[in-house]
Amino acid sequence: MKTPFRAVLALAAILALAGCQKTADAAFGQKVRAYLLEHPEVIEEAVQKLQEKKIADAANLAKAGMVKHREALERDPRDFVANPNGKITVVEFFDYRCGYCKSSAPEILQIIRDNPDVRFVFKEFPIFGGESTLAAQVALSPAGKAKGLALYQSFMGEKALDGASIDRHLAAVGINPAQARAAGESAAVQKHISETRELAQALGIEGTPAFIVGDRLVPGADMPALRAAIAAAKAGDLKRVG
Repeated sequence: MKTPFRAVLALAAILALAGCQKTADAAFGQKVRAYLLEHPEVIEEAVQKLQEKKIADAANLAKAGMVKHREALERDPRDFVANPNGKITVVEFFDYRCGYCKSSAPEILQIIRDNPDVRFVFKEFPIFGGESTLAAQVALSPAGKAKGLALYQSFMGEKALDGASIDRHLAAVGINPAQARAAGESAAVQKHISETRELAQALGIEGTPAFIVGDRLVPGADMPALRAAIAAAKAGDLKRVG
């Protein structure tokens, strides 16, 4: 009978300690809550620090990916390139149905015109559904690539791009819509789009637009930051930016 009695005593002691721990945890939690209610700026500071860490982590992931995938980023012969002989390269991941891509398109075209020494690589990265994919497919068809900036400008100028408006814009720049659609469904074009998505994932890019200049990622339609990155690249010192 001694052994069961001792076991009961041991169990009672463990439960008592657990109860004390729960009481202590509850008291500590109440103190933390009271402090946060009295100093809510601490929460804001913590959220800001978390956001800064996420941005830094994303930048580090992107930088590592840029080094590893530099050739695919800048020299994929399947991509459309403006100013192909430029010494500085800018890469844009974009979607024709992205509102921010549309709003930044006029300035992108201006940058290309103002900077003949800047190669501008267009990465078709459709993320907004079927019409986005269709637009990317026809743009990557041989006829679409031949029209280059003219088709880019035409698509970006359309507020609500859908199947009918895609065909209308194709015809407007002299492309047969049916032929472009057929060519865009080829295995080669599908593979190109799939590999661009994989490349974006490797760089931690989830949204559009996203720009890469040298070893710097410029997320979103931040045109001043993009111009600053280009200026720094020309000066040979991207570290000056950001």
